[in-house]
Amino acid sequence: MDTEYIEKLNNIKDRCQNCHKCSLCNSRTNIVFSAGIPNSKIMLIGEAPGYYEDQKGEPFVGKAGQLLDQILGCVGFSRKVNIYICNTLKCRPPENRDPLPEEKQACWEYLKSQVDILQPRIILLCGRVAVNSFLDTKLGITKLRGKWFEGPHFSKMMPIFHPSYLLRNPSKEKGSPKWLMWQDIKEIRRVYDQLN
Repeated sequence: MDTEYIEKLNNIKDRCQNCHKCSLCNSRTNIVFSAGIPNSKIMLIGEAPGYYEDQKGEPFVGKAGQLLDQILGCVGFSRKVNIYICNTLKCRPPENRDPLPEEKQACWEYLKSQVDILQPRIILLCGRVAVNSFLDTKLGITKLRGKWFEGPHFSKMMPIFHPSYLLRNPSKEKGSPKWLMWQDIKEIRRVYDQLN
């Protein structure tokens, strides 16, 4: 783990802790900045913190987070070893509603800084909100998932299903969201293994 990354990210996190650029600062318990290992290979960007994330100050810690860890673990990824995880928003929207445009705009500088500091080669856009933050498209996640897109700093970006969506669609039949996710995570691992 590069100490230069950590120092720069900690500076951004400190700024985020004191952020009052939108009204979400009034209802948050904690900011939810990141989890995992800062690295220049792979980053996963989620949507916005939920209740458990807000309580703990870490992304993906509820049931969806447990499923995400299982999915990543199936191909040897782990937030303790080789993947950096953050969200589009750093504060929880009330009742887990979708982020408002002004909230996404207020948080953009923090997310952009995380991407600019790490310059990951692979960015996983987990869910519709993350996808819409980086891709100008009207297409839904079902049409976009599994495809590679050009991202910032010459990265490759892939939209993937959010694990909460997979929890609502438990079937593992061929063509189901869980089955498609399995195809996607194998492809992501294949490309990851080709990185220097």
